[in-house]
Amino acid sequence: MLPRIIHGLVLFLIVMGLNVSMALRAEAACGSVSCFVVIGSQQQIPQKGLLTMNIVYGLTPQRLLGGTSGVIPAVDQDQRQLILDHHKEVRTITQTATLDLNYGLTDQFGIEVTLPYLARTHHHQDGLGEANGGDGTPIGFSDNGIGDLRITAKYNVLPTLRSTVVTGFGVELPTGKYNSRDTSNLVMEAPAQLGRGQAGLIGSVYQAYELIPHRLNQFSFASYRHTFRNNAGYQFGDEYLLNAGFNLVTVPWLVLTSQVNYRYLTHDNMSASLWRSAVPSDAPDYPGEPVALDRLIRDRRVPSTGSTYLAYTPGFQINVNDTTSFYFFSQIPVARDANNNLAQEVSFTFGLTKYFQPFGATSPSPQS
Repeated sequence: MLPRIIHGLVLFLIVMGLNVSMALRAEAACGSVSCFVVIGSQQQIPQKGLLTMNIVYGLTPQRLLGGTSGVIPAVDQDQRQLILDHHKEVRTITQTATLDLNYGLTDQFGIEVTLPYLARTHHHQDGLGEANGGDGTPIGFSDNGIGDLRITAKYNVLPTLRSTVVTGFGVELPTGKYNSRDTSNLVMEAPAQLGRGQAGLIGSVYQAYELIPHRLNQFSFASYRHTFRNNAGYQFGDEYLLNAGFNLVTVPWLVLTSQVNYRYLTHDNMSASLWRSAVPSDAPDYPGEPVALDRLIRDRRVPSTGSTYLAYTPGFQINVNDTTSFYFFSQIPVARDANNNLAQEVSFTFGLTKYFQPFGATSPSPQS
């Protein structure tokens, strides 16, 4: 009976993911984000000699919020120009397939390697004030490939029967493409690229406590990312993540999870001159070329970047056996501020956790 239920649920998740992917328009915007949830098998440290593998699929659509225009600056990396009010955003869809490997070097020290594969599509109105009577020109962008590789060293500072506190320090390597071109054959803006183009540093803390042993546990996770300026003069803003939630074991094979996720992104920064799009008051030079405000190339904040995002994320995990489990999460936005840019909509994450014993370690019971 249980295998039949599991098979049906897995089939349902696959079909639902495909239906959602096809139902949403295959368009994107200059800004991009990813769904972020706490999956315990990623944040924990496996016991010595044990390898934990997660294969995770995420679907993250974005749209404009009510009361926002979606008119944002252009980030011209070729000419090192920041052009105010130059784009009108339409929509973003980001799909991410992530391979996450966790290995326990000792019972308290482990290494995690995370490699994402992204597919991103894009559409916006480009060149406001220049073409088509000032309405701009539709520009498309689509790309897929590996993203930036992340390697994290983790240490469990509180290894007790009911508690765990795992600290992590990682590096993000610029393995993803960051100079792909759009349909006009110009380098696409940095936030839409698959990679950031420069290394980054990450610090994290994961905490879990069994309120009722083998029945109910509480967890929290916090992380910080800083990325350095890339060779195109662009620096992505710092990222702060705060997460907290509970896991409830209803029956041995089904775990229900509920968590709250918060993300704060600071503004990106670009070394560029400053321009603005032409407006009707510039007639007879309207439509026309952008107007220079400051030709000096200097570090400038990109005003349409940076955001705050608060979400509630319910989910469940199905334990097939002692070494295999499936999980699904739906991240539902509660509060969002995207600085007139696109904001993340309801996002979906589902995946597989598999434990291996390359050196004869004892198998754990899957946990969230």
